[in-house]
Amino acid sequence: MATKTATNATPTECPRCGHDRLDQIYTSPVAGVWEIYHCQQCLYSWRTTEPARRTQRDAYPDSFKMTVDDIRNAIELPVPPLRQS
Repeated sequence: MATKTATNATPTECPRCGHDRLDQIYTSPVAGVWEIYHCQQCLYSWRTTEPARRTQRDAYPDSFKMTVDDIRNAIELPVPPLRQS
């Protein structure tokens, strides 16, 4: 079973880049269930109920961690057009 972040734990750093400037961008409609945080530096977002490998820097996969240089030199990818329904 995957380890999950405690729902009442406020993150102090981004799991992907380690930056400490985070925004809480959404809160569960059911009080206290989960929050969504967003990193101001690398733009990574996560919900507090996701497994540790998505929410904690020390458990985040090394191959996906980013440095400031990685972010500055990242290639911009085009956003594909949205499907028409």
